Amino acid sequence: MLGPAIDAFWLLMEPVRLFALFCGMISGLVIGMLPGLGGVAAVSILLPFVYALDAYAGLAMLLGAVSVVYTSDTITSILVGTPGSPASAPTAIEGYALAKEGRAAEAMGVAFIASAIGGIAGVILLTLAIPIARPLVLLFGTAELFMLALVGLFFASSLVGGSRIKGLASGALGLALGTIGPAANAAEFRFTFGQAYLLDGLSLVGLALGMFGIAEVVSMLARGGGIAREPVKLVGWSDGVRDALQHRWLILRGALIGVTGGMIPAVGATASTWVAYGHAARSAKDRSRFGHGDVRGIAAAEGANNATVVADLVPTMLFSVPGGPAAAIFMGALYIYGYYPGPRFVVDHADVMFVIIWSCAIGSVGGAIICFLLTPWIARLTAIRFAIVAAPLLLVMLLGAYQATQHIGDLIILFLLGFLGWLMKRGGWPRAPALVGFVLAKPMEQNFWLAIQLHEWSWLARPAVLVISLLIVVPVAIQVVRWLLTTYRARAAGVPPDGRVATVDRPAEAPPPQEAASAPTSLALSVLLSIGFGYALILAVDFLPDARLLPLLAIIPGLVLACMALIQDGLPFWRGTARLAIEDELGAELIQFGFLALLVGGIWIIGFVPATAVYLLGILLRMARMSPVGAVAYSVILVTGAYQLASLMLMRLPVGHLF
Repeated sequence: MLGPAIDAFWLLMEPVRLFALFCGMISGLVIGMLPGLGGVAAVSILLPFVYALDAYAGLAMLLGAVSVVYTSDTITSILVGTPGSPASAPTAIEGYALAKEGRAAEAMGVAFIASAIGGIAGVILLTLAIPIARPLVLLFGTAELFMLALVGLFFASSLVGGSRIKGLASGALGLALGTIGPAANAAEFRFTFGQAYLLDGLSLVGLALGMFGIAEVVSMLARGGGIAREPVKLVGWSDGVRDALQHRWLILRGALIGVTGGMIPAVGATASTWVAYGHAARSAKDRSRFGHGDVRGIAAAEGANNATVVADLVPTMLFSVPGGPAAAIFMGALYIYGYYPGPRFVVDHADVMFVIIWSCAIGSVGGAIICFLLTPWIARLTAIRFAIVAAPLLLVMLLGAYQATQHIGDLIILFLLGFLGWLMKRGGWPRAPALVGFVLAKPMEQNFWLAIQLHEWSWLARPAVLVISLLIVVPVAIQVVRWLLTTYRARAAGVPPDGRVATVDRPAEAPPPQEAASAPTSLALSVLLSIGFGYALILAVDFLPDARLLPLLAIIPGLVLACMALIQDGLPFWRGTARLAIEDELGAELIQFGFLALLVGGIWIIGFVPATAVYLLGILLRMARMSPVGAVAYSVILVTGAYQLASLMLMRLPVGHLF
């Protein structure tokens, strides 16, 4: 094995191939910093260029791009709070909270080092794991894959937010949203409401950009000022290095989790990242900062997602089963060069395999180094008015959402999900579980259906399923025991218990500082979700038996949890300990949503270019307080750049119904 690895290294060191790898890295870094695009867009944009390169150079270019996307999306996640990709949601949660405390450099430092270490560890573990990967993958059947996805959703739902009930309800909401469109195992379309656009379901990019990106941008535009509440200080890099060294074993464990998740088809970076994040929270002695700015969450998550990118290639190369969407496109590139992935691939094409491994290793380390060099310049953007940065950011979000189907419905859904994400943000409901639930909906439905078809309900008694289920049962049992002990001690001491179960991210005895949630907004959202789940249940019971399996699995628990949240939110108002009041910033944020609604309507009526030009002028003149000449010039540059980017992505921008 050592001989082919050395030969492959020198093959990659050819100037043309090394240059192709570098070009892929730069493309991945740029695309990674643009919210909503991610690894799939990076590989898709570069795929046409592989025809002009040999196999080693073309594959190196693609892998250079995909191996650094999860490194560069850290910048946007931490500085703006918008995940560059779904797998970076934990980094956005912890990193953005640290950035608002002036610790952005520390957060990015530990993230970049963890990404590099995770990538290298993933490469090493991948190299060692290839001989044993086939029997490992074959151990997992459809029932085990379903349980693993359920565990990933449980971790995401129970580790973020102040209420476990709301976290689990959010996860159920994501699962329900993921069932919109065609049923995977029956000839039926679900929850389309007669709209042809919904026949293909919702877009992951639109959901991620709406619930995280639009919600954050609206809040920050309404608040005014810079990106951060205080200017981001470019100090603390040494603290980030120290944190990475201090938590080196946590990073390696996160990388191991990422490799394991990547080698199992349909798990992917999002679930692996949340499992690693959950491991970091559960293994910590002091958990009070999780969800509100803890470098340990960043270290574990970044180590896991970079390792997963590499490990996704194991099922791709050995079984022709893509580990993720980007791996599927990479498999297409292998077909272009005449390589056919399968059990014999490693033996027959060892040189190609090790070129792939070396490309991932160099990309992971090189991407971290480049990010270290560029971030101080990018971080300076937080010192200027956010409206100046929001203008191009909104354009990228619009293009990122519109690229899904190139239908005006993409923009309408972006707006609606943005409003939902804003309600969840204001009400203190965790949004990340909804994102994770949406990502896992399709593989969970497929594996759930297959498990029932193959084993009926006896799969629940399979040994591996029982072992995996302990990852859910044991933590819940521990939390219940802790709550009972806390309640007993409180009654013994004569203190009335508050009725809440202490969670790992918000212990009842020491709540961390956080932005105050709006009680009226949370109550309104509880009512909205209760009605929504109830109506969805009425529709779902009429679906075909195979089409209603996962919808009912999501909707019934979601309805119960939403009603529990409604009781939890409504009791303070019933008892008179809380009152309905309109917060000062609510009006400003609703005005921003009104402008966004006008933008979407304007795109539908007069087209993308004139509508966005007018909207950008309004933002730059009113919010950024630029001079008319500067605002016009900046708008022309942004709209022209957006048009060129759309052309590069082979997108046809809407021209409007008046033209």
